Amino acid sequence: MGGAMWGFVIAGLVLAVLTLAYVLRPLWRTRRIAGIAVIAGLTLATGLAYVAIGTPAALDSAQREMPRTLDDAIAKLEAELQRDPNQVEGWRLLGRAYVAQGNAAKAAHALARALKLAPDDPELLTEGAEMRALAAPERRFDAEGVAMLRRAIELQPMHQRARWFLGIAQRQASQPAEAARTWEPLLTVVDAAAAVPLRAQIDAARAEAGLPPLPVAPKAPAASAQAPSSGGLKVKVTIAPELTAKVPPNATLFVIARQAGGPPMPVAVEKLRASGFPRDIVLDDGDSPMPTMKLSQLDQVEVLARISASGDATPKPGDLETKPTSSDTSGNVELVIDSVRP
Repeated sequence: MGGAMWGFVIAGLVLAVLTLAYVLRPLWRTRRIAGIAVIAGLTLATGLAYVAIGTPAALDSAQREMPRTLDDAIAKLEAELQRDPNQVEGWRLLGRAYVAQGNAAKAAHALARALKLAPDDPELLTEGAEMRALAAPERRFDAEGVAMLRRAIELQPMHQRARWFLGIAQRQASQPAEAARTWEPLLTVVDAAAAVPLRAQIDAARAEAGLPPLPVAPKAPAASAQAPSSGGLKVKVTIAPELTAKVPPNATLFVIARQAGGPPMPVAVEKLRASGFPRDIVLDDGDSPMPTMKLSQLDQVEVLARISASGDATPKPGDLETKPTSSDTSGNVELVIDSVRP
């Protein structure tokens, strides 16, 4: 890759950092560690996309002079998208560039163009809703932006930014109880440091709704090499022999129980190192991430197990997983990891 090309990639990374730092200010103020993680992840994704795919033709150093300013880069990208408007990543980058330029209305329009090309992309739906809010008076999410966030969550139930911004929109609409319910599942996927400010925001919303603060979730008992004790849902997880070699190093095993026929959020979950199969696990109320719904409150649940290379609770293509299996909440269930998520 030539020096000019690397210059564009670096410029894109800087642009992504500045833009994301601006649009994620609410997340930054309340969840600094999570905000850093989001910015770092999306910035890296921006750089990798342009290294792997290349710049749009209008910005290719072999054809044009390297833009010297943000305005020059925007003008060239606008010209390229006018020549070939079917570039999803081009419209996405143009939207971020407009935000960095301070033109939220144009940013919202650019993201709307991207969504016409990829209407079921949860990340684009979330960014589009953000841009609409940035362009609106008092930075409020409108009905269309809320619909976009709900669609993103429908497509990816544990999309963290979509849930975060939907909760903000619900508080803006004087729906604090709904905001708290939207945010509570995030406690199952964020780390301990990020959970502290998140829980504070949930408690503030609950207080606004006249609800008590979340109870402190009891810690799950430490893992033991001995057989599981009585009580709770006993789960034995094995892996099909043909998939044993496909378990990535340092992969994570999630064992999840969720309400049968209900929402996809877990009522109990354990996160373990994906090794030492077969594994015997006990799920009980100590593993319930949502104080509003405990495992013991249900008679029947769906139980599943998944091995994630990334350690992310959100299912991803390539994860090794079981089929959901129905079980009594005080019974025994055996799960076999025998498929690869498409």
